[in-house]
Amino acid sequence: MSRGSAGGRGPLRVLGAAVAREARLWKAPVFRNGRIQGTDISAFQQEDAITWLGNLCRLLKFCPETFALAVSILNRLLASVKAHPKYLRCIAITSLILAAKVNEEDEVIVSVKELVSQSAFQFSAAEIFRMERIILDKLQWDLYTSTALDFVHIFHALVLSGHPHLPQLCAQKEPCPQVALWSRQVQHCMACHQLSQFKGSTLALAIITLEAGRLTPDWFSVFTDLLKKAQIDSTELIRCREMVEQRLHLRGSLKPSVVYIFDPTSITYFQNSSSQISHPLVAEPTLLQADAMEGEDDVCDGFGCLYSEGLALEVRESHSAHSATMEGCPPLQPPDC
Repeated sequence: MSRGSAGGRGPLRVLGAAVAREARLWKAPVFRNGRIQGTDISAFQQEDAITWLGNLCRLLKFCPETFALAVSILNRLLASVKAHPKYLRCIAITSLILAAKVNEEDEVIVSVKELVSQSAFQFSAAEIFRMERIILDKLQWDLYTSTALDFVHIFHALVLSGHPHLPQLCAQKEPCPQVALWSRQVQHCMACHQLSQFKGSTLALAIITLEAGRLTPDWFSVFTDLLKKAQIDSTELIRCREMVEQRLHLRGSLKPSVVYIFDPTSITYFQNSSSQISHPLVAEPTLLQADAMEGEDDVCDGFGCLYSEGLALEVRESHSAHSATMEGCPPLQPPDC
């Protein structure tokens, strides 16, 4: 779904239809003790199969939406049946073939025999055809569901229509570099079994808000607007956002957050002339990022709104109590859920 088509049909109407379809069809395999519940498929095997699908998509020059739909079909089937590990790649490549039939032009789609040859696949074309029928039967021929990539385009269209004063998020040129970055990050996160537990709308918004916080000081108004329109649970979004940030940091897709490093040898003390009480002088943080520090109070205040009033009050009181002795406060960390 392109940004242009979303804008033409009306972003809000498209969002409503996407959310409804996601609520009806979205499924994810449940993991217990590192394995998909009821099977011997490990989390590593599931992630490896999705990574393999991504490499195959690039080899065949399929669009990112085809990869996202293939992962959706794969996860829905793994959540519906007890699959054996030896059939995992057969399920994965068949999911890709079905997704390509939905999204790709006829001239792009290769024959199953050619696909088996290019992928050095150990299953025959006949076995793939049988797996196609199994998947279609289990999913009741309803393959298309709204993916995280669809929501990236929809959310960007909503930002264009509702917040045109934010040039960092509303680049008009095609392809939009910001949307391209979000799409790459979504594809990377889809290969994480922990993040597969979140709906595509939640994953897309988590990635967008992480980047928006680095691009514009008015990011929180964008965030709350999209959160309300997409009917996303704020607690789920915060959990997803934390996992996304951790995964993208490991990959190097995001700039590191402000890091405070205290060197004990650099801590000095001075004698207060009036009270005779010693106070530590803390050295300046060794790594400061101006873009992260700007609007830090807005980030703290904004995320405080997502928690209880008591927590928001505690954050404000803590900030007031330490403002005299600290140059800045570390970013607010959401509580464990």
